[in-house]
Amino acid sequence: MSGLLESEDVAWFRDDLTGARLAASRLAERVGLGEHRTGEVTLAMSEAASNLAKHAVRGAILLRVVRAARHAGVEFLALDDGPGIRDVSSSLRDGYSTAGTMGVGLGMIARLSDAFDVHSIPGQGTVMLARFWPRSTQARPADLGTVTTNPVVEGLTRTISGGQECGDGWAARWDAAAPALGSTAEPVASGHDRAATGCTPYAGRAVLVMLCDGVGHGPLARRATQAAIRAFHTSPAHAPEDVMKDIHQALAATRGAAVAVARIEPDQKRVLFCGVGNIAATTVTAAEKNGLPSVPGTAGHQTRTLRTITCELSADSALVLHSDGLSERWGPQDLPGLLDHSPGVIAGHLLRSAGKYHDDASVAVAKGLW
Repeated sequence: MSGLLESEDVAWFRDDLTGARLAASRLAERVGLGEHRTGEVTLAMSEAASNLAKHAVRGAILLRVVRAARHAGVEFLALDDGPGIRDVSSSLRDGYSTAGTMGVGLGMIARLSDAFDVHSIPGQGTVMLARFWPRSTQARPADLGTVTTNPVVEGLTRTISGGQECGDGWAARWDAAAPALGSTAEPVASGHDRAATGCTPYAGRAVLVMLCDGVGHGPLARRATQAAIRAFHTSPAHAPEDVMKDIHQALAATRGAAVAVARIEPDQKRVLFCGVGNIAATTVTAAEKNGLPSVPGTAGHQTRTLRTITCELSADSALVLHSDGLSERWGPQDLPGLLDHSPGVIAGHLLRSAGKYHDDASVAVAKGLW
C-alpha cells in the first residue's frame, strides 16, 4: 500500500534563514541523494529562504527527512504570516515578480522538486511545501509509488519557543484487515448525519493515525511521546480503544500524555476515534468543522473508561488532530481554499495561524483516502 510517509522533523529555522541552505545541503548528502540532487535541493532552499527574507512577516522553514519504501528524501516547508500572494499561478511563471527581481524563485522550486504545493491567503500568509527524492533509476525504484507525490497523512511538530526537544509527536500506519468491532463503537451526533455504524463489522484497508502530547516539555515529555509512538507501531490491535490500551500500558513508567487514535476506513467512509486528554480532533469541510470528543485523563496514569466513537466522512472532508499547542479558535471560513491542498500544507497553515509559541505543538491531517 502507498500513501504514507514517515517523517523526522530535523530543524526549524526562524531567525537564521540563511542557515537553512547549509543544513539542507548537509541533510541531502546524509540521506544519499547524490551530488547533483543535493545541489538542486540546496538551490531550492536558497530561493525559499530568499523569498521569506524579501516578502515575509515572521517567516520560518522546517527542514526534515521523509522516508517511504525503504528510501529517504528531503522535504522543507516554508510558512509566513503575510502579506500573501494574490496570484499564485502567475507567481509560478518565470519573469513574474513583485519585488523587482528576475522572478524565477517559485517556478524553479516547483520544477526541481518531486512534489510541490503552495497555498496563500492575501493578508494572512503563505505555506509552501517542496519534497525531493533521488532522481537516478538505481536510487529511485518504482516501489516508491504514489506516496512520493500524494501522501494521505502528514503532520508537523514544533517545540516551545527556546526548547530543544519536542514533547509532541504523531504517527500513522496501515491496518490491512480487521475483525468485527462488535458494539464498542458509539455513533456521534452533530450537524452531519452520522449513522450508527458502530455495530457494523468491518474489514479491509484502513489507516490508523495517532497524535500524542507528553505531559510538560523537554526530554521527559519527549520520552513519553516516543514510548507512545513505539507502542502504536507495535500494537496488534485494530480498534482505536484497544490500541489506546496498549499505549496506556506503555506510558506507565513515564510522565504520561494526552493521546488520540483514529482509525480511518476509506471504503466505509468513516472514522473511528478514541482519545484521552486534551487532543483536539475534528472533521472539516469547506463549510464547517465538527469535533470528536475525548475522555478526561492522562494516558499512562489515570483515565476514565475508554470508548470508541464513529463518525461519517464526507467526500470533501479532512480529519485533523492537534495538541493544545494550537488554539481551537480556527475554522474553515478563516482559511479559504485550504482543503484543496495537500495534508502537509493544511497542517502548515493550521500551525501558522493557530499555533502557540509558549507550548510544544503538533498537528496531523488526513485527506484524500475517501
